[in-house]
Amino acid sequence: MRLAGPLRVVVIILTAGLTWILVSLLLGTQSGFSRLQQLLSSPENPPTAVSGWGSSAVPLQASAAPSGRAGARSRHNKPRPRRYKCGLPQPCPEQHLAFRLVSGAANVIGPKICLEDKMLMSSVKNNVGRGLNVALVNGVNGELIDARFFDMWAGDVNELLKFIRTLHEGTLVFVASYDDPATKMNEETRRIFSELGSSVAKELGFRDSWVFVGAKGVQDKSPFEQHTKNSKNTNKYEGWPEALEMEGCIPQRKADGQ
Repeated sequence: MRLAGPLRVVVIILTAGLTWILVSLLLGTQSGFSRLQQLLSSPENPPTAVSGWGSSAVPLQASAAPSGRAGARSRHNKPRPRRYKCGLPQPCPEQHLAFRLVSGAANVIGPKICLEDKMLMSSVKNNVGRGLNVALVNGVNGELIDARFFDMWAGDVNELLKFIRTLHEGTLVFVASYDDPATKMNEETRRIFSELGSSVAKELGFRDSWVFVGAKGVQDKSPFEQHTKNSKNTNKYEGWPEALEMEGCIPQRKADGQ
């Protein structure tokens, strides 16, 4: 009889607790159950998020990471370095033409020739090919005269010679190699490119990488030239050296030829 009082109290507490849980479930919330679970959880086993938030339960005390969209937005809001014509990091002085040349990568990625923010030759324009990719430009106004590619592996070198033999004084010549630029080159071809300002045309070899800007009537060697030899010891790609990229500013020629 002495236990009747305490048992009655225990029964009342359990009844009240069960009633509380049932009411919470009927109302569509789990706040009561969650609180009861927190009270019954031991410090060694911290409560986890309610199931339905994902297959992996995350401790409730852990801070949530920023969402993917928020993270992407913050990255996109970062100021990007300003780029100028043809992607140059700095603008060219007045009366200068901005350019960027990229040679082909192995026999997979075609070359690019950009002048004054205009793509003269590229794979996207579908006017590049194996061998030498050559763009002729008016040195006074920067207008494109013609752009063609010449296969130096299986093509006819005479086609290239016809293209570069009779250039007008002051014509700018942009050249970007792709795959093989030199197998069909003969002595006359190498001499003409040397007269246009090239320092390496005479030694250009099979599958070398080469980018060059010259001009008809130059007195000195061109400062705009890069060359990498095809060598199995240094090649970046299997059988080909790395692609070359060159950018700069070319002074425009005056209309009177000075």
